[in-house]
Amino acid sequence: MIENQLCITGIGTVSPFGPLQGLIARREIQPRMVNAWPVEGVRRAFLVEPFRPADVVPGLKTRRLDRLSVWCLVAAALAVRDARLNLEALDLEAEERSRIAVVLGTGFGCVELTESFFQGVCTYGYAQADPIIFPESLHNAPSSHVARILGLRGPNITLTHKGMSGEGALIQASALLRTGQADAVIVLAGDTLTRPIYEWLEAASVLSKSCFGATAPPQPFAPERDGFVPGEGVAAVVMESGRRAMARGAPIYAVFRAGFSSSNPEAAASVIRKALSASTPDEVGMVIASANGSRLLDDLERATLRKVFGDSTPIVTPKTVLGEFDGSGILRLVIALSWVKSKLPPLVLLLATSPGGACAAISCELR
Repeated sequence: MIENQLCITGIGTVSPFGPLQGLIARREIQPRMVNAWPVEGVRRAFLVEPFRPADVVPGLKTRRLDRLSVWCLVAAALAVRDARLNLEALDLEAEERSRIAVVLGTGFGCVELTESFFQGVCTYGYAQADPIIFPESLHNAPSSHVARILGLRGPNITLTHKGMSGEGALIQASALLRTGQADAVIVLAGDTLTRPIYEWLEAASVLSKSCFGATAPPQPFAPERDGFVPGEGVAAVVMESGRRAMARGAPIYAVFRAGFSSSNPEAAASVIRKALSASTPDEVGMVIASANGSRLLDDLERATLRKVFGDSTPIVTPKTVLGEFDGSGILRLVIALSWVKSKLPPLVLLLATSPGGACAAISCELR
């Protein structure tokens, strides 16, 4: 019965598709020219178009905040609105506010203000570095702002597990709900792209040639793939019991079945089988891959998928329109929920594979 299952209800996103509530309408997008910092020649990435946060969430004040904190506030507010979760109606002293948690997964955290703070240290020394910047450079600043602005007093957790950060946030949120530590969780994941990160990736020679010209990025798993295109964005979902969601008529997008992760390169296939729980590989209608166009990552993922599923299960690759960034897991799930309309079995697998061989897998049932 769905009443006793964990459900993914409200959705809010800030992505190359813009700030959006609910599912994302399908449209093809291409990497944009980088103009946020000086570059020599052409540099492209999947970037979030600048927008005014107060136009999306009236009254939202974002002065001195890192872009990641701003995007998390916008995405969380949109997800809460989409879930029909009327926080204004809750008594600030009621137990319910202490039963709503916030979980954030991110690879680099508030990297923009971290860079700014340490640039000040390098220029002026620690004694004269701007103390106002430092608190906003911490990884857990975005989740703290979400809880503060929305008035939530439940568990507040930030985790980072590189390319599996989004999946890790969903797994952590499910643990809070199943152990009775929260009644609902606002789950967020994302990262921003900055000049040092882009230049670091370029120096490491992992970027696709399409980053430096007008050609379309090669498809993940394609023989001609030559690297990935970096991206950025944030996604937020509300996770809660089906009973709670149905009581207020919230949209139920998917049911969270199970999730596991491991840093052992030899355990990838085992992680997927554990995430399938009582289901078999034949019951999976779709795999949401983390393939990004790089030869190493795609080969690792293809080998794992073939070991578990053979060549029969349909695979979708959302990073084709999102680019590569660590906290992309929830946004990839949202893209799949939005775009995949088929008569395939409703069970889907969200997969993340890191170049080191670590793996995370989450099984969900589409609604």
